Amino acid sequence: MPDKNVGPTGSVLFGTREQVGVGRGISEFRAGRPVVVTGAGEALLCLPVEGLTKERLHAFRALSAPIAPRLVLTSLRAQSLGIETDQPVALELLADIDANMILALVADATSDHQFVPEPAVAAAVAAIELVKLAQVLPAVLIAETVESVTSNFNPAIIAVEASAVARYRETATQTLTIAGEAHVPLSSGVRTRFVVFRDAFGDDPVAVIVGTPDLSKPVPVRIHSACLTGDVFGSRRCDCGDQLKLALARLQEAGGGVILYLAQEGRGVGLANKMRTYKLQDGGLDTVDANTTLGFDDDEREYGVAVRMLQMLGCSRVVLLTNNPAKLEGLAKAGIEIAGRMPIETPINSDNRRYLTAKASRAGHQLRHVMASIAGHSESDDKETGLVP
Repeated sequence: MPDKNVGPTGSVLFGTREQVGVGRGISEFRAGRPVVVTGAGEALLCLPVEGLTKERLHAFRALSAPIAPRLVLTSLRAQSLGIETDQPVALELLADIDANMILALVADATSDHQFVPEPAVAAAVAAIELVKLAQVLPAVLIAETVESVTSNFNPAIIAVEASAVARYRETATQTLTIAGEAHVPLSSGVRTRFVVFRDAFGDDPVAVIVGTPDLSKPVPVRIHSACLTGDVFGSRRCDCGDQLKLALARLQEAGGGVILYLAQEGRGVGLANKMRTYKLQDGGLDTVDANTTLGFDDDEREYGVAVRMLQMLGCSRVVLLTNNPAKLEGLAKAGIEIAGRMPIETPINSDNRRYLTAKASRAGHQLRHVMASIAGHSESDDKETGLVP
């Protein structure tokens, strides 16, 4: 039978059943509800650890009985707990392990608990990817079940196919359409046109077109990850707001260009997790170690959606306003011709010095002014600001 979500010409109207399942699974995980992840003969009842309480843990234990739940962690989180592994692991949870202990295992800088880990099965790895897509804590409780009887638990619990999770980002990118656009004059005097895109799963990336870019020539482009704290409130902990303002000015000076404003808060971990990394940084970690301690990669972003937006706007050659080599590489691999790079260096202050230092020395960002500042930054300055680059 033809898929009801696919039109007679084969065009995707709403996404396949599996793709829709992933979108719904993301929504369920964000709401703290369980889903069943299936694949390769496996079926796992999965609950995100985000917001876990004793009541929710008790309900999950009852739902999965007589199977004892296990905790699945990313390889990076496991490594931060002293477990030698290069893949996600599953930890057995004894009956006396309560919600607070689980949350400590997932989010605290250190933990005293000792467990014997085992490699996570493929469906559990997919559950970790799903919880990352939901931008909540990257850890899940799992319990084996049988796919054919999952509806016996609760007909409201949806099933997500593991292989569809792996294809989700690409699928979402291919469903991108232009939802609306309008001219938006800015208080800085820059005149722009906002083009709002939308994919089949509800994300709304925006292209801010400054002036009138000449598409016959390389177009100046800034790929900017949304930063509520920096862009809107002027946070001094990062350089995001300053970069956005500088990019707008540079594009106006160049006679036109494009800013792609993407929902990739905290290098793709989401706003709540960014606040968790800030707390870990306040305890002494730098921005790289804070991300990996929570179980995320240093940078969870990918740029397929940016490539698709540029293609839809008719930009095939760009001059990228960035200090991040990963952005250059990501666009080049996807077929966008990189005609040049324009550095976008912003002021260093006592609150963002350590952050910028980590980006330059550990994440490979090309920040010559930061490296020069490190060389001239005295120990007495560090003592005054409480910072240790």
